[in-house]
Amino acid sequence: MATEVFLSKIEQQAREAMESLLAQAKCKPYDLVVVGCSSSEILGSKIGTASSPETAQAVLRGILPVIKAHELELAAQCCEHLNRALIVEQDTAERFGYGPVNVIPAPKAGGSFATAVWETFSHPVAVEFVRASAGLDIGGTLIGMHLKHVAVPVRLSCKQIGEAIILAARVRPKFVGGSRAVYDAALQ
Repeated sequence: MATEVFLSKIEQQAREAMESLLAQAKCKPYDLVVVGCSSSEILGSKIGTASSPETAQAVLRGILPVIKAHELELAAQCCEHLNRALIVEQDTAERFGYGPVNVIPAPKAGGSFATAVWETFSHPVAVEFVRASAGLDIGGTLIGMHLKHVAVPVRLSCKQIGEAIILAARVRPKFVGGSRAVYDAALQ
């Protein structure tokens, strides 16, 4: 069982990581931010082996207020046992045209983070895929399949949450044209 001091540290690291990502991501209101999170990796165990609901809740307490403050939408990626489905609010799924799939995440089938999000959202639904504008991968959860093209790596101010490495990405429009093309620097 994680201590209050440890959970507080996890919450702060998650907040810092999300703030760092969003400071660089160029998101617009209502854009999707995908988060994949292995509570096992945060605790220093192999992904999928030591699921921790309280650790996942601490991560969610850290990131959700930051996402909401930027007027963005969270898509929480489930684990491979649910084919990396995502948990979103029902109105978010409807706004983007994502049809629901029938599954409810659990700590050992979906993951503790997706379960925490399911329990926190007002009207959660699971969807099969999204095309997010930014993403945070905590512990090697492989969120890339849920990012728009073209994903660009983002260096964060913190490199870990607990023992889990974190990677982040934002997206940009594709460059088209060639050697004579001129590009809008604001979109890069």
